[in-house]
Amino acid sequence: MLNIAVIGCGYWGPNLIRNFMQAPDWQLVWVCDADEIKLNSVMTAYPGVKKTLRFQEILDDKSVDAVAVATPVSTHYELASQCVSKGKHVLIEKPICQTAEQGEKLVRLAEQHAVQLMCDHTFCYTGAVRKIKEYIESGELGQILYYDSVRVNLGLFQSDVNVIWDLAVHDLAIVDFLFSCRPSRVSARGVAHTDSSLENIAYVTLEYENSFIANFHVNWLSPVKIRKTLIGGSRKMIEWNDLVPAEKVRIYDKGITLSAEDKKQKSKLLISYRSGDILAPCIDQTEALTVMVKEFAQCIHENRPPLTDGKAALRVLKILEVAQQSLVCGGSTISMSW
Repeated sequence: MLNIAVIGCGYWGPNLIRNFMQAPDWQLVWVCDADEIKLNSVMTAYPGVKKTLRFQEILDDKSVDAVAVATPVSTHYELASQCVSKGKHVLIEKPICQTAEQGEKLVRLAEQHAVQLMCDHTFCYTGAVRKIKEYIESGELGQILYYDSVRVNLGLFQSDVNVIWDLAVHDLAIVDFLFSCRPSRVSARGVAHTDSSLENIAYVTLEYENSFIANFHVNWLSPVKIRKTLIGGSRKMIEWNDLVPAEKVRIYDKGITLSAEDKKQKSKLLISYRSGDILAPCIDQTEALTVMVKEFAQCIHENRPPLTDGKAALRVLKILEVAQQSLVCGGSTISMSW
């Protein structure tokens, strides 16, 4: 078993604590938080785990193999870099850092110290996303044409990041996980409807050289909660509704067929519509965090990069930064350099 410490008992920390406590590959030995009341409240159910208000105690404990960082993004780089420098593997909440410059430094530091750096892009470990990846890689969908996502709800308004950094980051991570291609252009538009300057509704578009396009609609001010994604292929299409208890993923044998009476005259193209069966594949219902903490242990034991490693998290962070630049520039399309 590997010894792990969790830093942060806020919104996400308790979920990590619960999953590390239940995982057969892990022994949770420390939990740290600067708020003593919150720390004691969360850890009441786990009396056998050591508690501390001092992060340094975890750094000094040579028995700690890995650290999970679930703190505000502004603290990610400082905490993670100190853990990595001590030779400890790091799992870090999304986004990996506050800036791409910090992310690049952290990735290089992890390579220098030969430790695993993993980002908690949780949706990539859901049964639905893993099943979608199977269909894409099998070629059954044909050429992928678009990814169109709606991720909206009423709240929770964040005090330190806008809706793109809070919600769109999930779809950016999913797209990076599902497809090997990288966007060449990014644009984003958004509006802040409160006294805060942080946008609470936004639209982000990624354009790719192969005519693939990805569009994300994110919103903290919706009367209903929606988590729906459409993925269009030249042969088949996917609907993913994350809020339905059954049939989260549906595969549609639908599409169009183009033909022309005169192939030299594209203006005379004829479009015919194809509509076949609808398949709802069986989805693994294992909690995503359970799969994620298992992957973290396996990548350490096997000395291989995790599925959502530091480099993947850095790619997501770079797109977030460019989307933010576009937002400030009123939706201008900005080229990506990789």
